[in-house]
Amino acid sequence: MKYAVPVILALTLGVACNRTETKAAETQAPAPGAATQAGTPVAPGTPAAPGTPGAADAAAAQPAAPPAKPVPAVLPAVVARVNGVAIASAELEKAIRNLEANVGNQIPAERRNEVYRGILDQLVEMRLLEQEAAARNIKATDAEVAQGIEQMKKQAPNAEAFAKALASRKMTEADLKAEARQRLAVDKLLTAEVEPKAAVTDADIADFYKKNPQFFMQPEAVRASHILLKADTPEAKTAAKAKAQDLLTQIKGGADFAALAKQHSNDGSAASGGDLGFFPRGQMVKAFEDAAFALKPGEVSPIVESEFGYHIIKAAEHRDARTVPLSEVSDRIAQALRQQKQQQLAQEYVQSLKTRGKVEILM
Repeated sequence: MKYAVPVILALTLGVACNRTETKAAETQAPAPGAATQAGTPVAPGTPAAPGTPGAADAAAAQPAAPPAKPVPAVLPAVVARVNGVAIASAELEKAIRNLEANVGNQIPAERRNEVYRGILDQLVEMRLLEQEAAARNIKATDAEVAQGIEQMKKQAPNAEAFAKALASRKMTEADLKAEARQRLAVDKLLTAEVEPKAAVTDADIADFYKKNPQFFMQPEAVRASHILLKADTPEAKTAAKAKAQDLLTQIKGGADFAALAKQHSNDGSAASGGDLGFFPRGQMVKAFEDAAFALKPGEVSPIVESEFGYHIIKAAEHRDARTVPLSEVSDRIAQALRQQKQQQLAQEYVQSLKTRGKVEILM
């Protein structure tokens, strides 16, 4: 399993090398958290799928953190000591630079104190964990290190992007392997400490389900497919509408809807025959929603115009509002509760190392 410790490793390599944005994502701007396909007529404010414990609710319930202690403009040569072992300012600055490279922006001046102290705290925790792993002779094997490096390489679009990410952080692959070896040893340590205590019982799952019905309410929904013909000029609208009418005539004549969607639709769902899966009211734009919910399973709509262009919609299934039964969500609840326990236990373990050790913050 993986705990919070790979954060620093991610800062070292940077997930920025795997950061891609599609043109559709830029132009459609769906609501945060909504999984959409290019061109799908999603309305703002799309609700999240039911059945997942509400991490956002838990975060909202946390008290506001006090302001961070000011960080000096010029850092001392040593910013902290962990059981007598120094953390140099250069190490902190490197982690900060890598963070900025990952997010693509410099740290705002008003957040400098918070971010610097947060990253320093992570470095301190990592040093404590590395020391404990070494004391207990917990090590990563060469094979494990090689596998970890290979996984990171797969996150990059290609070998050139991976090499560029390393170079931008003034690292060689040997440096990365050494750091990966440390992080993997720490992960083994945390796994040994946490896994035996992180079991989730059927009673835990049932109790969460009973106490949190709001997470398992599923609204009325329709599963539908569509063919979208985009049109952004008057001339294109005329041509798109004529083509839509021709496709509708073919469908009414018995042509295969999915095959026509794959061939002609301008939507990201074309590859799956236009299938949009289930969606509730309020997720799609109004004209599309009204047409889709008015159809019976198997029926095909007339041409529907929206700001995206012209649609032909085919309904597949209608699902009434319901409470999702425990049997359908028990695995997801178990996974969420297990992760929650793992993180809590890992944090408690790190705190115990802080209490037992000697940590000096020198800035």
